[in-house]
Amino acid sequence: MRRILQGASVLLFSLLVLAGCSKKEFNERYDRPENLADPIYQQLQQKGNFTSLLVCIEKAGYKDILSKAGYWTMFAPNDAAFALYFKEKGISSAADIDAATAQKIVKYSLVFNAFKTDRLPDFQSAAGWIPNMAFKRRTAYYDGSSVINYNGKDITYINSNRNNRGGTSYYTSSDNNNKYVPYFLDRFFTPKNLSASDYNYFYGQNPYTGFNVSDAQVLTSNIIAENGVIHEINRVLLPLPSIDQYLGVNDQYSKFKSLFDKYMVSYLLSAEANAKNLENTGKQQDIYIKTYDPALAYSPNNENYLKVDDNDGQMEGYSMFAPTNEALNSYINSTLLEYYPSLDALPKEILFDFLNAHMFNTTVWPSKFATTTNGQGQGALFNAATDVVDKKVLSNGVFYGTNKVQNANVFSTVFGRAYLNPNYSLMTRALSASLKASIINTNLKYTLFLTSDATFKALGFSYDIDATTWRYTPPGGGTSLSGSSALDKLNRIINTQVVREDVKSLAGNGILETYEGEYIRYNNNTVYSAGNRDAGIVLNATTPRVTQNGTVYFIDGLLSEPSLSVGKHLDALATPAGSEYKKFVDYVKASAIYNTSNGEILGVTAGSFYTVLVPTNAAIDAAIAQGYLPATTTPADQAGKDKVANFIRYHIIQKATVVPDGKKAGGFLTLLQKTNGDPTSVAVTNTGINNMQVKDMLGNTANVIPAQSNNLSNRTVIHLLDTFLKFSTN
Repeated sequence: MRRILQGASVLLFSLLVLAGCSKKEFNERYDRPENLADPIYQQLQQKGNFTSLLVCIEKAGYKDILSKAGYWTMFAPNDAAFALYFKEKGISSAADIDAATAQKIVKYSLVFNAFKTDRLPDFQSAAGWIPNMAFKRRTAYYDGSSVINYNGKDITYINSNRNNRGGTSYYTSSDNNNKYVPYFLDRFFTPKNLSASDYNYFYGQNPYTGFNVSDAQVLTSNIIAENGVIHEINRVLLPLPSIDQYLGVNDQYSKFKSLFDKYMVSYLLSAEANAKNLENTGKQQDIYIKTYDPALAYSPNNENYLKVDDNDGQMEGYSMFAPTNEALNSYINSTLLEYYPSLDALPKEILFDFLNAHMFNTTVWPSKFATTTNGQGQGALFNAATDVVDKKVLSNGVFYGTNKVQNANVFSTVFGRAYLNPNYSLMTRALSASLKASIINTNLKYTLFLTSDATFKALGFSYDIDATTWRYTPPGGGTSLSGSSALDKLNRIINTQVVREDVKSLAGNGILETYEGEYIRYNNNTVYSAGNRDAGIVLNATTPRVTQNGTVYFIDGLLSEPSLSVGKHLDALATPAGSEYKKFVDYVKASAIYNTSNGEILGVTAGSFYTVLVPTNAAIDAAIAQGYLPATTTPADQAGKDKVANFIRYHIIQKATVVPDGKKAGGFLTLLQKTNGDPTSVAVTNTGINNMQVKDMLGNTANVIPAQSNNLSNRTVIHLLDTFLKFSTN
């Protein structure tokens, strides 16, 4: 070895000689430049007002690290900041700070990588710097393991460092779940339309100055060191708790926390964590991961935000609104447990929806309550001045303690009346399949007719949980349906039980448009569809419940689809003695476009919407007199047959149902086409309840006769007109 070293020295000397380079010249080229700033530790020494911080650095074992090369940002509390800290803690000097606390102070003040103020507001994305998007940075501090009694046994656990999305996604051993430190600069606030009030809402005792770190003000920024950047602050920073930790140490939210602990938290043994612990400590020990259910919006103990981008925790965090025990108990008893004996009996989906209503997967700033939405599409339904009793910026998000619950739309809307009642679980399942997103929208108004599970089953509908499929067995016998065919039949019924307006009373009588454009009728607190009318059934609508977006009625059946065709319904209207529908229907039944076996009218196809406009008997006589119809319903010549068919077709509006309710108006196509193939149309004026007129293509107006109109058919309504509609096919 000595020979090798000697040989190396000779070689180095020879190279210097050969290069004509003196030792002085060599040192000048390769020694540390004299104008290079000293490392962080030496800089703090030279400033003279960081003596307490230097003591903490030495106790924390970071003197050597901060005296050498590296790449850090340090938010450095000065001696005045420590004087405040000593007073708060009742100690006299840094000598009284133990090593563990010193480590917390030092490691939480250290941010990985060096950032001056020109970069702190920028997000370090995988694609490059994104300006003015960041208000946090990852620090050198992270929590170690803890011990908890779980299922009667003391276990050692660490927190999940990823949001649980199923499988083993909740933990990776390469990440220590480091905490973030928040800071606030004008360059971040201004583009987001935030102001000093957003900061002062949390830190009123230490006002916003344009550059604050947590509750501290930055006194001197951008002190350049060989191994990083120092920003002098006026308060000592200790690691902020996570949302999970803060919730756990505040008794006023213990009821809210218990919902997570009992129903949403698991401690899972991790082979990966065991291996890492063995590598770090040399000890074989079982290590568990504290995980939250994947159905939650996020894991409150995860410090890493979403990890869609490695550093996305720089620009975003979570938000939680936690109701106090008093507020939560009141809501649980009055709303969640109105029909359930206990929380244990409550379906887990309800607990998910309740908790997720209070969990926002983004930062909810104080001035943005109404415009920042959770996963259910709702803003924070709180008054920032009167409803928030506690507010904190934490390591992985913001926390608001509230004196009320978030009134989740899944509970407060018409949907909630079914969702929160176990007797309506089939209705809830059916609504959830297609209509839930619409009927929980508090900006829209609805009327919902609810049918109980017992009635669903009595009428032949059931849901096979094991096969995850709907089934329909006709109570009176017939062809059974399952899967998509049963669901299609059910969906038509369910869509008929949702009305697109808030009907606060069913007294009197009227007609209502349902979700997909069909109509139902009501009369003195009873209701029926075309199918109910075919079966001779009228449903009782009882116990109206007013919700945030409409009214709910409980009915003793289903608003079923009709079994008869439009032609058969016309025939039924024409049958009574003296019916004003008779002469028109006689022409229909005798025409070439009518199927006598099933009552179908050529051109009126299943699944489409129609409005049939029937002239009175006197109007039919006038049409005959004016040559629009032949004198007989069964003309022998083709011209006469065509005249009948054209007359019928012009009195049928296609692709729309229109009733005299003041809602739909304008031009509508009819079934009649001109000889050149162009469509024909009518114009509807609809100025209010029972006030509707139809203008034909020649400018003549017919009035709908309300008392004998609004007759229900298969996706069709049938009205009586006081005159006939004139037309030309040329």
